[in-house]
Amino acid sequence: MGTSAFWKATFERMVRTFAQSVLAVLGASATGVLDAPWTGALSAGGLAAVLALLTAIGTSGGTTGPGVTETVAEPRR
Repeated sequence: MGTSAFWKATFERMVRTFAQSVLAVLGASATGVLDAPWTGALSAGGLAAVLALLTAIGTSGGTTGPGVTETVAEPRR
């Protein structure tokens, strides 16, 4: 958990989760851009991103990745 690769992978997961949640809320209830529940969608996305962060931290025990069985590949030099 103390590596930069872990935090990069966790941040990427948070961004993906945020985007997926926002699109799911908007897609489920919006008929147009102006009618979209933007506040609710962004709120749900923010909560989902925080939960992704907490999940990554909580499941990182002993691994180098943000998940239970994951390892983060270090970039080639």
